[in-house]
Amino acid sequence: MKSRNTAWTDPSFEQITETFIHEYLEERKTLVSQPVCRPAGRKPEHTGISEKGRPLEDVVRELKEEIFSFGCETCHPRFLGFVPGTASCYSWLGDIMTSAYNRHAGSLANFPQGCQIESDLIRWLCDKAGFPDTAGGLFVSGGSMANLTALTIARDRLPEHDWHRGTAYVSEQTHSSVAKGLHIIGIPSDRIRCIPTDKHFQMSSALLEQAITEDLEQGLLPFAVIASAGTTNTGSIDPFSETAAICRRYHLWMHVDGSFGASVLLSGRKGLLKGIELADSLSWDAHKWLFQTYGCGMVLVRDRADMVNSFHAHPEYLKDIDADEEYMNPWNIGPELTRPARGIKLWLTLQTMGSDAVASGIEHGFELAEYAEQLLRRYPEIEIVSPAQLAVINFRFNPGRLTEEEKDSLNLRISRQIISSGYAGVFTTELNGKKVLRLCTIHPETTKEDIRNTIFLLKEYCQKLLPASGSIPA
Repeated sequence: MKSRNTAWTDPSFEQITETFIHEYLEERKTLVSQPVCRPAGRKPEHTGISEKGRPLEDVVRELKEEIFSFGCETCHPRFLGFVPGTASCYSWLGDIMTSAYNRHAGSLANFPQGCQIESDLIRWLCDKAGFPDTAGGLFVSGGSMANLTALTIARDRLPEHDWHRGTAYVSEQTHSSVAKGLHIIGIPSDRIRCIPTDKHFQMSSALLEQAITEDLEQGLLPFAVIASAGTTNTGSIDPFSETAAICRRYHLWMHVDGSFGASVLLSGRKGLLKGIELADSLSWDAHKWLFQTYGCGMVLVRDRADMVNSFHAHPEYLKDIDADEEYMNPWNIGPELTRPARGIKLWLTLQTMGSDAVASGIEHGFELAEYAEQLLRRYPEIEIVSPAQLAVINFRFNPGRLTEEEKDSLNLRISRQIISSGYAGVFTTELNGKKVLRLCTIHPETTKEDIRNTIFLLKEYCQKLLPASGSIPA
């Protein structure tokens, strides 16, 4: 039978694809020797769409050389900013396979085995979180969608006519995606209470309860508290047991944003998250500290029936059909109908590496941050603003004779210098009104030498930026 040759079956596709994969894998072997960040080049030549199309080889080459070659290489071992994208080769392969087969993973009817894998993996993750047998969950695109999904469920426990009185509670360190999610579900900014944190950047339980009682006195309806399992800024963990007790006392939903830190549940340091099992819902990103490519987040809920009640288009069907199937159809427990099987790549990774190797990779992140803190404490003019927590440490160069404004400017310039050098990605954040440098050390291929050289380079830039009399001791 003669093969078809249309616009959908480019005869050069197979060879070009094989060449690209081979070249990409070879480039990954030398990634550590490449710049962490590259400034944008000129605007891509072909931003418009031609009527006749272009040769595939030309388009692929343009993508490689003019588009993907610029910006930050977030999976580089010395990209230490934000929460790095530490994708493993196994996740990359799982992503390729998921995209290649392109299965509709919205229901058991469309992709029975894939949905079963995701369901079983969600159950395994619920067990790791200490959630009861009633728990369930869903793979979503990331922490933002996980937070939005959980907060929608929390809001839906209020009478619809009272949504306008619903009030939610976050801390000063809560991720911005939470406020965005609350806005989307109809909670205005004047119904979001930002609770101060203590010296450890943890939400104050006393001030939380005070805010709740004050709102009740004003006739508002407190409905959700959002605690953090590893804030992005500092890696701090809110007091879950105390928060849960307050939520139970006032009948509030307790959501934990664990997008970054929930992965500690798979490590030997899971005791740091004691009390997380009391949460009503949990967000968790596998594309952060579980070494997945982007687009692999999870939302776990203490009672999966709450997910069905919020997202099933016809919840009355539960009266007449098998409820177990309803719980397993992803389109009945989340906002998406058509969706990819996002959990397949995590399943492939865990099946191949085993949970022990993943735990070891997580432990490595802790050890690197603690090592960085040991090095930084050797220099008297470096201030540790937030010590190593969940592989995050914040510090700044703090020459005594400079004003606070000058110190902020100095640290910002140091960050820009090291980013421009291409050696490491070290960015700034703000804590206690100070501009600080931040390291997030979760990449399993980052070495102590990388950390040591990065700190040495930061110190060197500081010396160059300061007048001679303000130099940092060797």
